[in-house]
Order: sequence, then C-alpha cells, then structure tokens
Amino acid sequence: MTQGERRTPARRTVLGAAGATVLGASTALAAGTGTAQAAAADLGTDRTPGRGHGYRSLPVPLVIGHRGAAGYRPEHTLGSYRHALDLGADVVEQDLVPTRDGHLVCRHENDITGTTDVADHPEFASRKTTKTVDGTALTGWFTEDFTLAELKTLRAKERIPATRQENTLYDGRWTVPTFEEVLIWAEEEGRRRGREIWLHVETKHPSYFRSLGLGLEERLAKLLRRYGRHRANSPVFLQSFEPSSIQRLAKLVDAPGVVLLSGATSCPWDFVEAGDPRTVADLVTPEGLRWIASYAKGIGPTLDLVIPKDATGRLGDPTTLVRDAHAEGLVLHPYTHRNENAFLPVDFRKGTDPTAYGDAFGALKRYLGTGIDGIFSDNPDTALLAAQDLTARD
Repeated sequence: MTQGERRTPARRTVLGAAGATVLGASTALAAGTGTAQAAAADLGTDRTPGRGHGYRSLPVPLVIGHRGAAGYRPEHTLGSYRHALDLGADVVEQDLVPTRDGHLVCRHENDITGTTDVADHPEFASRKTTKTVDGTALTGWFTEDFTLAELKTLRAKERIPATRQENTLYDGRWTVPTFEEVLIWAEEEGRRRGREIWLHVETKHPSYFRSLGLGLEERLAKLLRRYGRHRANSPVFLQSFEPSSIQRLAKLVDAPGVVLLSGATSCPWDFVEAGDPRTVADLVTPEGLRWIASYAKGIGPTLDLVIPKDATGRLGDPTTLVRDAHAEGLVLHPYTHRNENAFLPVDFRKGTDPTAYGDAFGALKRYLGTGIDGIFSDNPDTALLAAQDLTARD
C-alpha cells in the first residue's frame, strides 16, 4: 500500500483540541472525559484512531509527544504525559532505563543529574561518579546505582531551565515514574478519554545495561505481556538506536518496532561493539532499509536525514529517504520538532533570542510536506495544527 493510499479521508481529519489548549484551555481539558474527541466533534472532525486496528489505523501525519509535552512540563513525568494528551498528541513517548534492582523507569538518560533534584540530597552525595556510557565519559548520578525505593525519594525537574524557564514552575511536583506506572496510567486515561492511549517506548543504551546484567528487552517484554500490549495491533511502538535491541524484542513480542537513526556518519553502539562497519548512511540506503524492514515496521530518523541543512544551517532539498523507506513498507517517525529558535533551522528563526519562538509552522510545513508518517514534538499542539494545515489541503 502506498503512502497516498494510507492517507484515507477518515485519517485526514484533524483535532481541534490543540487550538483550544493554545488559548489556555488545558486545565479545562484535563478535567473532562473524552476531551480530545469532544473538542474535535465541536469542529465536525475526529482524529481518534480505530480501536484495536494497529498502527496503520493512526492518523497520518501523527504527532508523538516527545518525552510527553517537554516544551511545557518537565520531561518524562506523568504531568508531562498527561499534558501531551490534553494537547491532543496521538502518541506519547517514554524512554526506559533500569534501577539497580531491575525496575524500568522513565528517564531520557540514566544520568539523572539534570532531570531530578538528586544533587540536593546529601544522603546520595557519595553516589556521584564518572562512568563511560556508549564511549562517552559522564559524571553525575545514575539510575543503575539506585534502588527504586531510593529513586522515588527524588523529584523531577526541568532539564534545560535556561531555555524553558517557565517549566521550572513545575520542578518538584512529580516523581520519576516507573514504566509499569505508566502502563497503568495509560489504561486509566484510555477509559477516561474513551480511546486507546498509544505509547512510543525506547530502550536506552541496551548494550550497556546488558553488560551490567540489567537487560532491558526481557523486562520490557514481561511488562508488555502483563498489560496486554505485546500484540501486533497493541497501541505501542518499540524503538531503539540499537538495531539489535529491536531484533531481540521482535523475538519476544509482536508489537511494531522502530529503528532510530542519528547522524549519517554515526554508528549504532551495538555495531561498534560488534565490529560492524556500517554507519547510519549505510542503513538509509535501499539495501539498508530492506534489512531493517526484515524485523521492524518503521524508522525514526533525525530530521536532518529527511531534509539536510546547508553549511549556514538553512534547510536544503529533501533526500529520497521518505520514498525509499515507504518502498520497503516502513513508516517514518522523525525527531525532534521544538518551537524555540535554538532548535529551528536558521531560515525559520525570528530575532536573536535563542529561547524565543521562531517560525515553527514554516519549518513544520517543510518537514511534514515530505510525506513523513509522523513527527516527535516537544510542542504537540503546534505540530497538530501544522498537521491540520497539511491535511486540510489534501
């Protein structure tokens, strides 16, 4: 089935909740039930995917709340995940790392120095250390050195306060959630909102953790089976920058896998450890994509692999990646859209303040116009309105 065939009229429909939230309605949205559907119904539209019909039933292009709604709340907290849903995100992302006693928790990195108040806890001062993770030396506090009970004494905080000062308002409000807590939360939210809550779950540094006896895939598969999210049509994507992690998961569960791809010259860390000479540039060739399609359903490339920037930081011409991936039956979920100037291509920045919002809609128009199937966004409401602009023209 071609990309054009998948973009059926039912899937072109758009969600008006994003616009309502921009106007300050997020608090009211959080209090209601079925809020996204109700807001869409007011506009005579519906973005709700077909229940139980798998990832092909999702809207195109879909919007993935990156670490929740990281543009508005401290990342990887239940508050951030809930706000992403209130803003209308189709899917909400979790990154998984383990504790010393083997529990999977939601943090973008195992280094929790910048995302928790651990530095303010004198009882954990001696835990500060230097480690080498995937070839990079890091100094701080790491989840694998804490039991879950210890980790639960910490509070989450904004990772980049200099850029997102407003988010610091919520510092200390939430703890670090376990993935099991997220699964329970997603089921409760699904009942409250009257729809499936889709998750996009990443295994972080899987080779590193396996070397410590804390393998992620088996623990993740066990939880997915416990909560009925292990099937091919379950509302979950499984993602990793290490292809072997997706291959391992494919043997444990049937949920769709997505291989994440960083810069063209980079090498997946499991390739480095295995002596595999291939780079990301090799994986985005038709041959490389065909290999990925043998065990995964999609790729999550950096946006630069979809539209490269020139030497000045401006967007150039799109590559053939979207066409080539679709030819192998793969969906594309590139990362990451953010509204701030600092994260936008040079030609879409406004003014000189790196923390100010630039022309995010202009940049999104370029990226979504390539035919990608979805996009990770710190600002789901912005991305949803851009998707609405695109699908309204189809």
